[in-house]
Amino acid sequence: MLAAPDDILKALAVPSRRALFERLARDGELTVHVLTKHSGVSQPAVSKHLSMLKQAGLVHGRRAGRETHYSAEPKGLAPLMDWMSLYSDFWQERFDHLENLLIRMDQ
Repeated sequence: MLAAPDDILKALAVPSRRALFERLARDGELTVHVLTKHSGVSQPAVSKHLSMLKQAGLVHGRRAGRETHYSAEPKGLAPLMDWMSLYSDFWQERFDHLENLLIRMDQ
């Protein structure tokens, strides 16, 4: 089940959390140890951020021995993209009206 847009926005609202998601999306599957090494945040904080991202459906964890390997789940952004598309249509219509008005004013 996909998360609600509010849950996704809350998960991505924290810059450190958003940076973790972006790094996983860019670099692929990484362990908590590797994510902590360059994050400037403690390992417990990274784990907590990953838990929030996981609850929002934005990351997936895979256990391998003693470590968990995390990867981004871009499909988890779908509810947010659907919500944003409503506003895309809204603004496109307004820009079209504005363009028509400007053309009429220039004539």
